[in-house]
Formats: sequence, structure tokens, C-alpha cells
Amino acid sequence: MGRGRVTLKRIENKINRQVTFSKRRSGLLKKAHEISVLCEADVALIVFSTKGKLCEYASDASMESILERYDRLSYAERQLNAGTDHQTRENWSLEHSKQKARIEVLEKNKRHLMGEDLDSLSLKELQNCEQQLDTALRRLRLRKNQLMLETISYLQKKDKALQDQNNVLSKEVKEKEKELLPEPQPQAQTHDNIGTLNHGEMYQAQAGGGGGGGNVDMEETRRQDQALPVMPHWMLQYIKQFHTSMNESSKTVNNL
Repeated sequence: MGRGRVTLKRIENKINRQVTFSKRRSGLLKKAHEISVLCEADVALIVFSTKGKLCEYASDASMESILERYDRLSYAERQLNAGTDHQTRENWSLEHSKQKARIEVLEKNKRHLMGEDLDSLSLKELQNCEQQLDTALRRLRLRKNQLMLETISYLQKKDKALQDQNNVLSKEVKEKEKELLPEPQPQAQTHDNIGTLNHGEMYQAQAGGGGGGGNVDMEETRRQDQALPVMPHWMLQYIKQFHTSMNESSKTVNNL
């Protein structure tokens, strides 16, 4: 089984801590020697134990020369960073001054365009402000007209779409009304036909009671019946009552 991951924290047991320090120090010195030999690097290693004991290692060069070289390079780097920081601060200060002046000019122009602080302006500067305002007004009117035309076009398209939708809905409503209309009842038509036949029979009875010219009257009545249209029920009842009264009157005349 392989070794598990060691949690990097302080070892509480003093004996274990001292043993671990000795082992890790030997390994660190070995690694420093290997990197100096394999890579021809100047390596200086300084380690102080918990009790203050010094442990050091230097490659072929002496410890003093390596430390001197370190001090020289670190000082040059600090100076370079300091110069860079100073130059950066100067650049930022100059940029801040430029931006501040630019903001002041813009705010001044804004006040002039709003009609404020005009006393300090000359005639030429006032004319320039007027031209700027005229140009801005032309652009505003152009944009306004463009938006109005686009809105009108959109509303026209929407109106056309609504009209088409209304036409479709009207057609659907008409079709539904046709489907919901009641069909003609055959019983009522049969009743009307019966009433028409009764009407023809009454004419035939009346014609038969009139004497010898009955056949001619029957033919005439039949032709008239064929020419008569189909009448409603209430009209047939009225005609039936009328012919009944006429037959009774003719019978009374014959008896006299």
C-alpha cells in the first residue's frame, strides 16, 4: 500500500517533530546538492532549527559570494520597481489632470447649450452654439419623423392583419349559423298538402252539387288547384270555414 497524503500542519509531539526535521533536512540538502550538480546552478541554503541551530549549504561558490550577488540583484530590482512605480504615479497624475480638464470643458459646453453662462461668450461662440442647436434640432426632427413613419407602417400592418382575422371569423360564424339552422319538417309539408287536397275536394263537392255542369266545373277547379301555391295552415282553415258557410247558404236557397 502506498503512503497517504500527509496533512501539512505543525507536529505537536516534540520527539516526532525533531525526527521529522532531521529527515527532511537531510533530504533538502540532498536535493540542493543534486540541483547544483545537474543544472550547474549556484545554490545557497540556510536553515535555522527550532532551537536556533544553523544548517547551511553552498554549492561550489562560497556562501558569501552568493549572498553578495543576491543583495546586489535584489537592490537593483528594488530600485527598478521604485522608479517604475514613481513613473507610473506621474503618468497617472498627468492623465488625471487631462481627464479633469476635459470634463470641465464638456460641462461648460453643456451649460452653454442649455442657455446658461452665456455672458462670457463672444458673438462667434454664440453663433457656434446656435449652429450646434440647429443641427441637433434637425437630427431630432429626422429621428422623430422616422419613428412616426415606422409606427404608422406597423399600425397599418396590424390593422390589415386584424381585418383578415375578422373576415375569417365572420366566415366561420356564417358557416356555424348555417349548420345550426333547423331543417324543413316533412310533417308540416304533408299537413299542408292534406289541407290543399281537402280544399280541392271541397271545390269538387261544391261543383257536384251545382247540377249538370259539374264535370266542367270540376276540371276548372282541378286546374285552379294545380295552379294554386301551397298555403299556410291558418289560411286553409279560413278558406274551409268560408266554403262551409257558402255551402250552407246554397243549400238554404235550394230548399226555398
